[in-house]
Amino acid sequence: MVTEALKRLYYKYTGQETEDITELPSSGSNRRYFRLNGIKNLIGVSGTSPEENAAFLYMADHFGKKGLPVPQVYCWSDDKSYYLQEDLGDTLLFNAIEKGRKSCVFDECERTLLRKTITLLPSIQFAGTDGFDFSYCYPQPEFNKRSILWDLNYFKYCFLKATGMEFQENRLEDDFQKMSDVLLHNTSDTFMYRDFQSRNVMIKDGEPWFIDFQGGRKGPVYYDVASFLWQAKARYPEDLRKELLNDYMQALRKYIPVDENYFLSQLRHFVLFRTLQVLGAYGFRGYFEKKPHFIQSVPFAIENLRQLLRENYPEYPYLSSVLRELTELKQFSDDRQKRMLEVKIVSFAYKKGIPNDPTGNGGGFVFDCRAINNPGKYERYNHFTGLDEPVISFLENDGEITDFLQHVYTMVDASVKRYLDRGFSNLMVCFGCTGGQHRSVYSAQHLAEHLSSKYGVKVHLVHREQNIEQIFDATL
Repeated sequence: MVTEALKRLYYKYTGQETEDITELPSSGSNRRYFRLNGIKNLIGVSGTSPEENAAFLYMADHFGKKGLPVPQVYCWSDDKSYYLQEDLGDTLLFNAIEKGRKSCVFDECERTLLRKTITLLPSIQFAGTDGFDFSYCYPQPEFNKRSILWDLNYFKYCFLKATGMEFQENRLEDDFQKMSDVLLHNTSDTFMYRDFQSRNVMIKDGEPWFIDFQGGRKGPVYYDVASFLWQAKARYPEDLRKELLNDYMQALRKYIPVDENYFLSQLRHFVLFRTLQVLGAYGFRGYFEKKPHFIQSVPFAIENLRQLLRENYPEYPYLSSVLRELTELKQFSDDRQKRMLEVKIVSFAYKKGIPNDPTGNGGGFVFDCRAINNPGKYERYNHFTGLDEPVISFLENDGEITDFLQHVYTMVDASVKRYLDRGFSNLMVCFGCTGGQHRSVYSAQHLAEHLSSKYGVKVHLVHREQNIEQIFDATL
């Protein structure tokens, strides 16, 4: 029935039959999309909510007249259940940055697309509201207390309760009220896209186009920034996120003055709120509707939540404690454990061979300490190792090993950062010297302590020739 209705609409608009019609993949909503090929290739849309469709039709027309990059809508059915829009191709921004998402190493082309997108956002938030009638927005004309509590309860009922966690609902509701007050501290007559993320941006001829904005309404600019930069599966590394945030604030200054410190202080609340809203959606779409894409996204959103909770949210003490407990639930901590980095550091004697790597990754770094002044030349150090104070003093007073380790730290730190970003689970670093007793032991011990202190990763330290092992537990 849907395809027949779209075919009739196509004939009504073009005067010719469509040559074929193909359904396109969809994700979260109940809207269905079809490509109709013929004298003119068009996208046909079927939506179950006439009010939501009417909102999209109005917004697309309004934004198009403002010169914003949105698809043109050509015609629609009398009841607005079906409509035909411009075909922007097949490339979502989400897919265009796939290599970066999977590796956490975004090349210049991917970064350029992201910069173009984030710097376009203020145009729809500000220029798009000129003459905009918010009464067309569905289901709410503005971001208000009711809509905030809807989303927070969406999280509570569709995700939090689904985990089986016990909590005091009245105390949680008290913090929900506090969060609502914080989020509504500043109001503005700007357009809030609401689901601004890389799956809702198309790339055509190297430029971003906005789609799926029908849930938009009047609201603060922070929400869309949080939605885009903290999208769970986008996996933007921290340096890229900061770069894009600076690009956004620079573009925003075209419309309003920006106090950077205040902006960031408000943004963190919207990031937390958006993360909870997203988890609610993942719970409903994944756990209840059994859509695998959403279930697969849960670990990424939980990891985002862990990162956010590294800083305190004193405004919401009970909510914060519940969320910390949530992130440590077995079903989430087990998944995290699988993706947690472990660094194995080994000291060894070259005459007994370079250690094998049991993970099958090929052995990682091997550093040769034999060029460093050797305390083993002196009989008084023969009964000591690189863990003992006489050898430590000898090596540090000589100074060669200190310079050596600074270079080691630079190289290994870079790998640890990248491995953490990319979700790798194993890295091996070996230090060799003549007897595996002094220089290599000192170096391995100091690197283990350095990595444990700086990154909180699990470190498995082995002084092979001394039959000594030590575990530094992860503190991530």
